Parts: sequence; C-alpha cells; structure tokens
Amino acid sequence: MRRSDGIALAILAALAVAAPARAERPVLAPVPAVDAPASGKSETAIFAGGCFWGVEGVFSHVKGVRQVVSGFDGGPSGRKVDYGRVSRGDTGFAEAVRVTYDPRQVSYATLLRVFFSVVADPTTLNYQGPDRGTHYRSALFPLNRGQDKAARAYLAQLGKAGLWRDPIVTRIERSGGFQLADSYHQDFMKRNPRHPYIQRWDAPKLAAFKAMFPALYSARPAA
Repeated sequence: MRRSDGIALAILAALAVAAPARAERPVLAPVPAVDAPASGKSETAIFAGGCFWGVEGVFSHVKGVRQVVSGFDGGPSGRKVDYGRVSRGDTGFAEAVRVTYDPRQVSYATLLRVFFSVVADPTTLNYQGPDRGTHYRSALFPLNRGQDKAARAYLAQLGKAGLWRDPIVTRIERSGGFQLADSYHQDFMKRNPRHPYIQRWDAPKLAAFKAMFPALYSARPAA
C-alpha cells in the first residue's frame, strides 16, 4: 500500500467516527419502465455511487451477480490512476464498480433500481455520505445503447416520482475505460466488516437491501 493511500484510508476511518450515525436514506425506487435487452449469458455494468466499498458490498449480494470489482472510471481515456491520485479529486475519475451479471437472473434495470433505492442518493452533487469531491459523484456508465436508453429513461422516471425533495443530479457518462483499484480495496466490506467506515456507512445499505428486496438478496456474496 502506498503511503498516500494509507493516509486516505485513515481519513475515511476518522470521518466515520466523526460523522452522524446514519447512511443515505433508503428509498424504494419504482419498478423501471424501460429495461436493456439482454444480448448474451453475461452482461457488464458500471456504477459510481460514492465510496466503492459499499457499492461493491451491496451489488455482490444481488442474486444473478457473478462478480463485482472496485475501480475508477469517468476520467480521460488512457490516463492511468490509482487510489491516491483519484482521492485528490482533480483527475476527473470517480470511484466506481464493475458488475458482471447473468441477465437471465437479474436485469440492468433491476440493478438500477437497487442502486437508487439503497446505494446512492441521486440528489447530492459530488458527494455521498461523509465523502466530498467529484470522485465521489453518482454516475452511470452505459456500455451499450440498450443500457443508455434504460438509464436515461429511469433517471427521467425518478425525476417524476417525487421521492426526493431535491432534483436528480446523477450523471450519465461515457466510460473512458474502467481501471481496477488495488487489491486491498477488493471485497473490502466482506473482509473488513468491523471497519468503522463500513459499520457506519455501508452495513446499513446492505441491511436495507436485504429488507427491501428479500427475493433479490443472496447471503453468499459474489466474488
């Protein structure tokens, strides 16, 4: 682990102790009216919703999800980054996760619904929970026309649903090429359940997912 990465991790732990004891408010988002057509037995989707530990942690428990990895997307294509660089907030990259799933078991639109119900608040611009900066923005990175159509339709649907007091600010962005985060970030929630940040901010998201979507919840997390 780089020294700059260790400093960033220490800051996150300190934020968890100092911040109010609540995560983003769970909201039962509506059933999506538009979905992305499945083109095979395996599909990939990319989401940014604040710190990638919790985003990965929730999606890894969705039935039909085969793999979730933490990384970065949204910055200039071809530019190499790492956690320390992205944490400075000036690279254009966001912390993101790449979800590989079986569309015969779970659809892209269902993943969108889970994301906006328990993972990310779509009304907070460039922050989620205690984390501030453009690298903590909420964003969707459609990887084909079907996902793009479904994502745009769902953001419009959410805007009309009246579930949040403030306007929707989640962005749809073009993927510049997803980059993996260092190995110690992978499965972080699973491997560090007692970490102060996980207990304060991410465990409540997983608990909300289990309670709100019991038919979608898998007790055994994906790799």
